[in-house]
Amino acid sequence: MSRVITIDYLEELCQGFNQQDVEGILSSFATDCEWLMARGPNAPEGRRCIGKEEIGAVLRARYVEIPDMRWEEMRHWVCDENKALSEWVVRGTPRDGAAFEYLGCDLWEFKDGLVTKKDTYWKFIS
Repeated sequence: MSRVITIDYLEELCQGFNQQDVEGILSSFATDCEWLMARGPNAPEGRRCIGKEEIGAVLRARYVEIPDMRWEEMRHWVCDENKALSEWVVRGTPRDGAAFEYLGCDLWEFKDGLVTKKDTYWKFIS
Protein backbone atom coordinates (compact mmCIF):
# COMPACT_ATOMS: atom_id res chain seq x y z
CA MET A 1 0.00 0.00 0.00
CA SER A 2 1.33 3.41 -0.99
CA ARG A 3 1.97 6.05 1.65
CA VAL A 4 0.43 9.50 1.13
CA ILE A 5 2.95 12.35 1.09
CA THR A 6 2.14 14.67 3.99
CA ILE A 7 3.93 17.24 6.15
CA ASP A 8 4.08 14.62 8.93
CA TYR A 9 5.74 12.12 6.56
CA LEU A 10 8.34 14.71 5.52
CA GLU A 11 8.98 15.48 9.19
CA GLU A 12 9.53 11.76 9.87
CA LEU A 13 11.98 11.52 6.95
CA CYS A 14 13.98 14.50 8.17
CA GLN A 15 13.98 13.28 11.78
CA GLY A 16 15.48 10.01 10.55
CA PHE A 17 18.44 12.04 9.29
CA ASN A 18 18.73 13.78 12.69
CA GLN A 19 18.59 10.45 14.51
CA GLN A 20 21.25 9.08 12.13
CA ASP A 21 18.93 6.12 11.53
CA VAL A 22 20.34 4.99 8.19
CA GLU A 23 18.17 1.86 7.96
CA GLY A 24 15.07 3.89 8.85
CA ILE A 25 15.92 6.50 6.22
CA LEU A 26 16.48 3.85 3.57
CA SER A 27 13.18 2.14 4.38
CA SER A 28 11.46 5.23 2.93
CA PHE A 29 13.54 5.16 -0.26
CA ALA A 30 12.77 3.19 -3.43
CA THR A 31 15.29 0.53 -4.44
CA ASP A 32 16.44 2.53 -7.49
CA CYS A 33 16.41 5.91 -5.74
CA GLU A 34 18.88 8.70 -6.41
CA TRP A 35 20.33 11.47 -4.28
CA LEU A 36 21.89 14.53 -5.84
CA MET A 37 24.14 15.89 -3.14
CA ALA A 38 24.83 19.59 -2.65
CA ARG A 39 28.56 19.11 -3.17
CA GLY A 40 30.57 16.91 -5.40
CA PRO A 41 32.83 16.62 -8.41
CA ASN A 42 30.26 16.50 -11.21
CA ALA A 43 28.87 19.68 -12.78
CA PRO A 44 26.13 20.69 -12.59
CA GLU A 45 24.68 18.17 -10.14
CA GLY A 46 27.40 17.79 -7.49
CA ARG A 47 27.52 14.12 -6.59
CA ARG A 48 24.89 11.63 -7.76
CA CYS A 49 24.32 8.59 -5.56
CA ILE A 50 22.23 5.78 -7.02
CA GLY A 51 20.49 3.07 -5.00
CA LYS A 52 20.07 2.33 -1.33
CA GLU A 53 23.49 0.68 -0.95
CA GLU A 54 25.43 3.74 -2.13
CA ILE A 55 23.21 6.20 -0.27
CA GLY A 56 23.53 4.16 2.92
CA ALA A 57 27.33 4.08 2.63
CA VAL A 58 27.47 7.85 2.10
CA LEU A 59 25.22 8.50 5.10
CA ARG A 60 27.17 6.16 7.40
CA ALA A 61 30.46 7.83 6.41
CA ARG A 62 28.95 11.29 6.91
CA TYR A 63 27.75 10.47 10.43
CA VAL A 64 31.22 9.18 11.36
CA GLU A 65 32.85 12.34 9.97
CA ILE A 66 30.24 14.74 11.42
CA PRO A 67 28.75 13.02 14.49
CA ASP A 68 26.73 16.07 15.56
CA MET A 69 25.24 16.82 12.11
CA ARG A 70 21.64 17.96 12.47
CA TRP A 71 18.89 19.64 10.49
CA GLU A 72 16.92 22.30 12.36
CA GLU A 73 14.39 25.05 11.69
CA MET A 74 12.64 22.75 9.21
CA ARG A 75 9.70 23.75 7.06
CA HIS A 76 7.95 21.49 4.56
CA TRP A 77 5.61 21.87 1.60
CA VAL A 78 3.75 19.18 -0.32
CA CYS A 79 3.54 20.23 -3.97
CA ASP A 80 1.42 17.36 -5.31
CA GLU A 81 1.05 13.63 -4.70
CA ASN A 82 4.63 12.98 -5.87
CA LYS A 83 6.66 16.11 -5.09
CA ALA A 84 7.57 18.01 -1.94
CA LEU A 85 10.08 20.53 -0.59
CA SER A 86 11.86 20.75 2.75
CA GLU A 87 13.81 23.81 3.89
CA TRP A 88 16.19 23.65 6.86
CA VAL A 89 19.37 24.88 8.49
CA VAL A 90 22.03 22.18 8.73
CA ARG A 91 24.66 22.45 11.45
CA GLY A 92 27.58 20.34 12.54
CA THR A 93 31.28 20.12 13.27
CA PRO A 94 33.45 17.71 11.26
CA ARG A 95 35.96 15.76 13.35
CA ASP A 96 38.84 17.57 11.64
CA GLY A 97 37.27 20.93 10.82
CA ALA A 98 35.36 23.98 11.90
CA ALA A 99 31.67 24.14 12.72
CA PHE A 100 29.34 24.94 9.84
CA GLU A 101 25.82 26.27 9.40
CA TYR A 102 24.05 26.34 6.01
CA LEU A 103 20.56 27.19 4.89
CA GLY A 104 19.38 24.53 2.48
CA CYS A 105 16.55 22.60 0.97
CA ASP A 106 15.64 19.21 -0.42
CA LEU A 107 13.50 18.74 -3.49
CA TRP A 108 11.77 15.39 -3.01
CA GLU A 109 10.19 13.10 -5.60
CA PHE A 110 8.12 10.05 -4.69
CA LYS A 111 6.51 7.04 -6.32
CA ASP A 112 4.07 4.88 -4.40
CA GLY A 113 5.01 6.78 -1.23
CA LEU A 114 8.74 6.02 -1.50
CA VAL A 115 11.49 8.53 -2.21
CA THR A 116 12.75 8.17 -5.76
CA LYS A 117 14.87 11.35 -5.77
CA LYS A 118 16.32 13.68 -3.15
CA ASP A 119 17.95 16.76 -4.66
CA THR A 120 19.84 18.78 -2.01
CA TYR A 121 20.96 22.44 -2.12
CA TRP A 122 22.96 24.49 0.41
CA LYS A 123 23.84 28.17 0.47
CA PHE A 124 27.55 28.87 0.91
CA ILE A 125 28.44 32.25 2.39
CA SER A 126 31.82 33.69 1.44
